[in-house]
Amino acid sequence: MNGVEEDVLGELRTTFRSGRTRSVAWRKAQLQAILKLLDENEEEIFEALKQDLGKHPVESYRDEVGVVRKSATNALRCVEKWMAPQKAPIPLVLFPARGAVVSEPLGVVLLFVSWNFPISLTLDPAIGAISAGNTIVLKPSELAPKCSSVLANTIPRYLDPEAIKVVEGGQDVSEQLLQLKWDKIFFTGSPRVGRLIMSAAAKHLTPVTLELGGKCPTILDTLSSSYDLQVAVKRIAGGKWGPCNGQACIGIDYVLVETQFAPVLIELLEKIIKTFYGENLKTLGNLARIVNKHHFDRVHNLLKDPKVAASVVYGGSVDEENMVIEPTILLNPPLDADIMTEEIFGPLLPIITLNNIEESIQFINSRPKPLAIYAFTKNDSLKEKILQETSSGSLTFNDAMIQFICDTLPFGGVGQSGYGRYHGKFSFDTFSHEKAVLHRSLLIELESRYPPWNNFKLEFVRLAYDYDYLGLILLLLGLRGIFRTNRRQ
Repeated sequence: MNGVEEDVLGELRTTFRSGRTRSVAWRKAQLQAILKLLDENEEEIFEALKQDLGKHPVESYRDEVGVVRKSATNALRCVEKWMAPQKAPIPLVLFPARGAVVSEPLGVVLLFVSWNFPISLTLDPAIGAISAGNTIVLKPSELAPKCSSVLANTIPRYLDPEAIKVVEGGQDVSEQLLQLKWDKIFFTGSPRVGRLIMSAAAKHLTPVTLELGGKCPTILDTLSSSYDLQVAVKRIAGGKWGPCNGQACIGIDYVLVETQFAPVLIELLEKIIKTFYGENLKTLGNLARIVNKHHFDRVHNLLKDPKVAASVVYGGSVDEENMVIEPTILLNPPLDADIMTEEIFGPLLPIITLNNIEESIQFINSRPKPLAIYAFTKNDSLKEKILQETSSGSLTFNDAMIQFICDTLPFGGVGQSGYGRYHGKFSFDTFSHEKAVLHRSLLIELESRYPPWNNFKLEFVRLAYDYDYLGLILLLLGLRGIFRTNRRQ
């Protein structure tokens, strides 16, 4: 075991036990510090994102800096309300009594960060952990080294260095961290690594939140208005290639459409791709690049299957030197090929045709539950069927990706796409223990709670459980006199 990691954990546990992270003043100070960090280091963050992933500043602000600013601002406004004990109704038969749910911090939490959104996926969950009053270890991804370095250099200067620490390193460091006992582990990444995280956490019975991925489908119904259709296809293109060039867990993985509508969809997508990104592989703009050679080869290999290559109807060119794969459209690739059984996490978009759009429900249900489903339709009956007959982490109608920035909606997966949720108050809850607190008076005592048992006490207990109000009324009408009579008998 690496002594550095143990020392870090020990210091954080000492800080937590001191109680200072529980105060509203400390929590607000850290949230304000995050906003200051973003303001004073925006250009450095933009440059790091450009070097690691080739992101344009607009994309960097939209998907990274802006997400964190919004989250921190919302938490600053709401944290006192979130911290306040929530009154809970108590059965009247227990009168006089009062109850509350008190949110308390879990302790020392470990956050594993994915490489595709290295700033927002570090600081956004950290905002929840801070708001809940925890101490934190942040483990950035080594696959985004410039962003990891920026976080390691700036966070100690702005946030409480005795309560929030950044630990850099590769797989060996992650494995060492997982051997330690944490009060919570939060992980964003692949299902494969998620299983390893959960297995390691089980040794210490550590609770986990796993934000994983999967193949997020899009259902495109027939839209009669040409304007509606153009908007829908533009949003599909944005949801596929816009977020980190397809390297996003909630990005569109494939599209389901009726057979007769596929040519129109492909034609519109081609036009939009050329408008958004250009059509020359060497001069493609506004596209993030594949993060590294390993992932470039993985995505490229999906295209090397001859049957898959034969289904390409647009794109397919690669620039290995610059690790760029152009936006690529495939029509009906084999359903048993890797491209349709594994999460693509890249700029390849399969289009699967169906005889009837309602068949999309069965198609989706025959596969693992996705992190998100997107459905473009104006048909209320189809909407209801999708809502009632499918299961996914989230469901968005007539747009893509936007659910991620809604602090009032929980973000998380189901089944293979993840476990747990965060964003807004849901982040606060994820990093809190909701403790039940009950205050009872010594004024009134119900003898029916205690032996010796008799039929009267059985009937009273039935009454108390089944008719709570009536039980209290009987109590107030002089139950003590009934007890005296019963005892004389």
